[in-house]
Amino acid sequence: MKNETVLQQATYLKRAEQGPESASPELRQTVADILADIRNNGQEAVRVYSQKFDSWNPESFRVDQETIERATREIDPALRASIDFSRAQVHGFAMHQRGTLHELEVETLPGVKLGHKLVPVNAVGCYVPGGRYPLIASAIMTIATAKAAGVPRVIACAPPTKGGGIHPAQLYAMAAAGADEIYCLGGVQALAAMAYGVETIKPVDMVVGAGNAFVAEAKRQLFGHVGIDLLAGPSEVLVIADDSAEPKLVAADLLAQAEHGPTSQVILVTDSTAFAERVIAEVEQWLQTDWPTAQVAAQAWRNRAEVIVGADRESVLRIADEIASEHVEVQTHDDNWFFERLTNYGSLFLGKRSTVAYGDKAIGTNHVLPTDRAARYTGGLFVGKFLKTLTYQRVSAKGTETVAPHVAAICDAEMMEGHAITARMRLERETGE
Repeated sequence: MKNETVLQQATYLKRAEQGPESASPELRQTVADILADIRNNGQEAVRVYSQKFDSWNPESFRVDQETIERATREIDPALRASIDFSRAQVHGFAMHQRGTLHELEVETLPGVKLGHKLVPVNAVGCYVPGGRYPLIASAIMTIATAKAAGVPRVIACAPPTKGGGIHPAQLYAMAAAGADEIYCLGGVQALAAMAYGVETIKPVDMVVGAGNAFVAEAKRQLFGHVGIDLLAGPSEVLVIADDSAEPKLVAADLLAQAEHGPTSQVILVTDSTAFAERVIAEVEQWLQTDWPTAQVAAQAWRNRAEVIVGADRESVLRIADEIASEHVEVQTHDDNWFFERLTNYGSLFLGKRSTVAYGDKAIGTNHVLPTDRAARYTGGLFVGKFLKTLTYQRVSAKGTETVAPHVAAICDAEMMEGHAITARMRLERETGE
């Protein structure tokens, strides 16, 4: 294929030492066993796994209003203001997106009216990951967007901290984003409880949100029983840059994404070998001196980083589209050239003043995005994911006379005689023939 040839012909100044992470058979079986146990045994099984994995087994997993209010008081007012800013931007942009989605009714033939309604999902469960970092913005991205879509019931789960309970800032973000119910529950057991329903949690119709490999596998196995947003793997960034960019800034952007975890994918694609070498030197300098999360970022840089040099900007474009990264930054002398031509990315960050961190935390675009090359066929989470496009028809006598003969003929050809009868009965009622 043409794109494969472009990648094969490109020069790699650095190749990843490891391939993409995939769920092992053991992990898949573990998740399947947990889901089956919770489906069969409900709350009792949830308690067993919460105690086993999180050392957490309170009288009630639901977070009460007093605890939410206490968390609100505990966090710094400046941080509260920043969380409120993020919520306003994410919810506001989602509402603007909602405004572009319209219901439809059109008369396609005389007497035939077709249309669709946009109906929110009735109940959504949002998983807010904890683990290495208490991901405050993740609560906003899922909960606030679902609320912008008009979802009547939005519940949210987050794992407990080592000290017990949800991290105060994370809990405040969940409440501020509009969650109707909040539960301190993590991992596969949280996804199962929301999807199947247990004693204290009514089941939802859709589960969304990022998480570790166990959470991603749980969503994969639950899909069909409930809807999901997408299957998100380790975080990814691809930076398109030329010699007009700042090597130190590009290096910082790569390492910032690398701090997500040792399997995070970070890629630089450029048409300048000299620029690529300068970026590599800046990365090594950061890691050897004062990069604050070097212990994690260095692993990702070693395991999953690639530095690729294309012959020209056309080859750089094709390389980026073939990789189809979750986040794509463009820092070149002509950013619009790439903006007009790129087709495969989760979210795009144009110019040196844009950065993945803005999208991840507060600027308004959603950070739940496709990974593992899924950007070739889907976008990320947005307000429309929570809306069902439901079609309908209205048919008059005139419409029946036009449509029924064609339907009956096709039914006859397919040997679906019962279908043909339903069309001809309606035609006879109108024409008497």
